[in-house]
Amino acid sequence: MSLINLSGMGVALITPFKEDESIDFDALARLLEYQIQNGTDYLVVLGTTGETPSLTEEEKRQIQRFVVERTRGRIPLVLGIGSNNTRNVVEHLYSDDLSGYDAILSVVPYYNKPSQEGIYQHYATIAQASPLPIILYNVPGRTGVNMTAETTLRLARDFNNIIAIKEASGNISQMDDIIKNKPHDFMVISGDDGVTFPLITLGAVGVISVIGNAFPKEFSRMVRLALNGNYNQALTIHHRFTELFSLLFVDGNPAGVKCLLNLMGMIENKLRLPLVPTRITTYEKIQDVLEKLRNIV
Repeated sequence: MSLINLSGMGVALITPFKEDESIDFDALARLLEYQIQNGTDYLVVLGTTGETPSLTEEEKRQIQRFVVERTRGRIPLVLGIGSNNTRNVVEHLYSDDLSGYDAILSVVPYYNKPSQEGIYQHYATIAQASPLPIILYNVPGRTGVNMTAETTLRLARDFNNIIAIKEASGNISQMDDIIKNKPHDFMVISGDDGVTFPLITLGAVGVISVIGNAFPKEFSRMVRLALNGNYNQALTIHHRFTELFSLLFVDGNPAGVKCLLNLMGMIENKLRLPLVPTRITTYEKIQDVLEKLRNIV
């Protein structure tokens, strides 16, 4: 099994919609080129930022194939395949056309709040079924349950095709525990733009980014500087974005980054219910920050 290099900045792609809420494939094509031309290291397709809960199965298939066709092997691709139904994930792994993808990203089961043993068995079953390397995704703020460092490390040691974790627990001590005790080739990836810089200083290999949708060149440069030990330069870029980190999530994700991309003239500011665009006050604050950033980046 060939392994994808997850060092650097991956971008969790948004799904652009037209005013009638149909998928805007023209805007998606532009966004893909923007990412490829501006330093993004790999793309994550059909993650939470892509509003997958409100996409139909047919729309997911269309996006999945469209990205492969448009990128033409120019950038590594990770596909989001997650569920709180283990059998559902396995069925997708067996039946979906995964050609063109280098790994899958699979979230901790949400809503039904399994025990740590249940989480372990969920991923063990996926690992035994998957033809591609697996990136674990721990995001307790969305799933309602935290995968502990102990469970993560157990999975990393027991399954060679579980190659990384996207860690978005917000618990630096937990992330540091994983980094300290993990197998040598297991990768820890920041799942939160705002803690990417400090996490890299502890030993993370990079980030799966939301802000990278809008600022791939600048944010990927920050990540590379930090990975190369140029902490002062990386910190300067990190601080430029700190205000935006919080603004992008104050009204939920991807409402913030879609607002930002709309202000940049790249997409319509459209989401599907139950998600809605940012409040006008947030929109105006993002607009102000964008103007400041345009003068310095």
